[in-house]
Amino acid sequence: MAGLLHWLGLAASAIDPAYRFLLDPPLPDEAVAIDCETTGLDPRVDDIVSLAAIPILGDRLLTSQKFVATLRPEAPIRPDSIRVHRLRELDVKGGRAMADVLPEFLSFIGSRPLVGFYLDFDVAMLDKHVRRLIGVKLPHRCIETSTLYYKLKYAGAPPGVQIDLSFKAMLGDLHMPMLEQHDAYADAVMTAMAYLQLRDMLARGARIPRLRPSAIAYGAA
Repeated sequence: MAGLLHWLGLAASAIDPAYRFLLDPPLPDEAVAIDCETTGLDPRVDDIVSLAAIPILGDRLLTSQKFVATLRPEAPIRPDSIRVHRLRELDVKGGRAMADVLPEFLSFIGSRPLVGFYLDFDVAMLDKHVRRLIGVKLPHRCIETSTLYYKLKYAGAPPGVQIDLSFKAMLGDLHMPMLEQHDAYADAVMTAMAYLQLRDMLARGARIPRLRPSAIAYGAA
């Protein structure tokens, strides 16, 4: 706790005063799910082409208050990425510059905890722009849904158990519908829905069952 307070003090002294609201204590039971699609998978050289955020209040998704933006990236879109999210150069040519979008995005998320799936990547893609604007990285608490999923299904698993932490596996185990994947808004919605269900299961002490080795071998449930 002392280390966190020390870090917050350093951040408060370094952050642009206009963005010190990012350090405010978040309101109870609030979070925001985020997702971005990118030109590639290297945060050092790739950039964001679409960005979405969905507020979470208690056990509700506030989809009517969504944040969605198409961006004009500073890096070319790699062919492998186009095959994933189907956004081509001509599709983002009319997008907005990150310098215009980022202040709006930061105001939208406020100081609420960020919820995501492999969130470290999204945060790394954002941080190189955030540092330029406010002087520090995103100071938010991060909630990783794949970690919650692991706890519910694989914690305490014996050696040799095959671990699948893919988005598809998580949604399947939660019996959730698969929306159009690799769309920033749809992915943010599915991530938020998964988070609410995982959080509820953790609170109830529920577990996600694993297939027995014999069931895997014979294709049985």
